[in-house]
Amino acid sequence: MTAHSLRLDHLVISARTLDEGTQYVADTLGVAPAGGGAHPLMRTHNRLLNLWAGVYLEVLAIDPQAAEPADGAAPRARLFALDDPAMQARLEKGPYLSHWAARVERPKHLATWQTQYPQRIPPVVPMTRGDFTWGLTVPDDGAFPSWQGVGDGVLPSLIQWDTPLHPSAVLPDTGIALKALKAVHPQADTVAAQLQWLGAAHLLDLQSTEGAAALVAEFDTPNGLRTLK
Repeated sequence: MTAHSLRLDHLVISARTLDEGTQYVADTLGVAPAGGGAHPLMRTHNRLLNLWAGVYLEVLAIDPQAAEPADGAAPRARLFALDDPAMQARLEKGPYLSHWAARVERPKHLATWQTQYPQRIPPVVPMTRGDFTWGLTVPDDGAFPSWQGVGDGVLPSLIQWDTPLHPSAVLPDTGIALKALKAVHPQADTVAAQLQWLGAAHLLDLQSTEGAAALVAEFDTPNGLRTLK
């Protein structure tokens, strides 16, 4: 197990379009995500919503304006399974809380950690959005991270920021705080073992289920308790 516990970095709402995802969050939490930008490498774009304590919410969708690789090479798979037909069928039903990211802070170096444990940690991909740069663990096929074949968005991606400012530091205050991040999974023991190894077990309230894997986030808002799932 890692000697350095991780921090919650952000939650991910996946959507067919940014407008659909933004409306879902606004209807639920009372505040619309804004700002954000494009991820050229992944051909995705996002909008963001600030949460308390250095955490934010990301609405993510395929960027229809993204350019194909200039050298004619095949584009890499988009992150968080957005190219997967099963994910696209799921998003036809509406946006949902699909994933989360845990922050690796220095002096621990994410890329070095990944090379030490390539079976446990997916490759680290350099990412950019405007003035922000960071490394994010993304499997080569764009799927959610997994351990022993188990993941389903419940295991976090790992992120390490290169820029001194975190996105939450430049987002407007919303008066919204994440109260709890919860998950259910039919193979909860396997998920729990990987979370413990990562140093992230304290970030997620995990329970076993006989049904499908799912994430639920509870928020304290100026209008009371609200839930995204």
